[in-house]
Amino acid sequence: MSEDMKQAALDYHEFPRPGKISVELTTSAASARDLALAYSPGVAEPVRAIAENPENAYKYTAKGNLVAVISNGSAILGLGDLGPLASKPVMEGKSLLFKKFAGVDSIDIEVDSESPQALIDTVARIADTFGGINLEDIKAPECFEVERALIERCNIPVFHDDQHGTAIVTAAGMINALEIAGKKLEEASIVCLGAGAAAHACMKLLVNMGAKVENIYMIDRTGVIHSGRDNLTPEKAAFATETDKRTLDDAIDGADVFVGLSGPNLLGAEQLKKMAANPVVFACANPDPEIKPELAHETRDDVIMATGRSDYPNQVNNVLGFPFIFRGALDVRATAINEEMKAAAVRALAELAKEPVPQEVLTAYDLDALEFGRGYIIPKPTDSRLLGAVSEAVAQAAIDSGVARLPLPDHYPLTTVDALLNK
Repeated sequence: MSEDMKQAALDYHEFPRPGKISVELTTSAASARDLALAYSPGVAEPVRAIAENPENAYKYTAKGNLVAVISNGSAILGLGDLGPLASKPVMEGKSLLFKKFAGVDSIDIEVDSESPQALIDTVARIADTFGGINLEDIKAPECFEVERALIERCNIPVFHDDQHGTAIVTAAGMINALEIAGKKLEEASIVCLGAGAAAHACMKLLVNMGAKVENIYMIDRTGVIHSGRDNLTPEKAAFATETDKRTLDDAIDGADVFVGLSGPNLLGAEQLKKMAANPVVFACANPDPEIKPELAHETRDDVIMATGRSDYPNQVNNVLGFPFIFRGALDVRATAINEEMKAAAVRALAELAKEPVPQEVLTAYDLDALEFGRGYIIPKPTDSRLLGAVSEAVAQAAIDSGVARLPLPDHYPLTTVDALLNK
């Protein structure tokens, strides 16, 4: 990042007032009567109502539209374990995106926890405050334990976005890329460079969508994860393949798909040349991908390329998922975000990319035209149709799979955040 950009980032977070979020009032507080209703003695009535029936918390408080964005700072973006307080700008940023894109209120909570169990206990004890919990930037393998335990202990949606948000957007783009390449997910040979939280979730969701475990070669720092290795975590063991392939060089030979969730410049031009015709390359390391798009296209004119960066086509961007996934889950008061809801989000994103692109998107990206194809396999974040398409798909899947406690709201399908806030 240039020095000018670094200073601009600091100024953005400092001015006009420090931070990126604030608390707003949703009701009148102008008169003595307003204050008497807001606090003592009027507040006693909703207190009694909630004590009598906990579901009334959704009726009389902000719980139903409130998400906690929680981290212990052990895996901040690409910066590593810098501690909970250092993660606060990222968590505030997540709250900004929730509000901007889906009208979801959220508060960031940074937990100084000495162990995964301490984090679990802390979050579980405060969970009743919220309608949902978004876990963020928690290192693997602890993040798996934390999420599993909280899903068991909480009766609200718990969602680790580094895992599942990445997986949902990746799967949507992958389905479309393979269609363009003339291939089927069920038959594709997939190489996954990286074996952390995002890699595990991406491969698991691709399997749920139709990919075959035996066609997936996951690679960690030791090499290909195969059935002959011992001391594998349960997450890695799920992708231990019967194979004699041991290195990225071995695995990439004839592969249809490369998914990079690792580090910069780890896929070379010679390795890309060894892939099958119309190779699909998702090089998602940030800020520097596993292979630069310029080099990939110079090496293979048939490559279908995606990255995690906004300055290249086909950005795998979690903001395409989590705001709308929580929006749909909250609006039907889902008790969880299950596999059916994740799959519904994948399909909604994949289908939206095939629709005619609205002028608002073209204007935002200074484009004259954009259509489904090699350079456009995933919707753009500025596409306002995401709110309606993904939220409704997730909400309906929650209803169909039995985890919703409310029917589809009367104000669906959603159109704009402003319309949602004024309903």
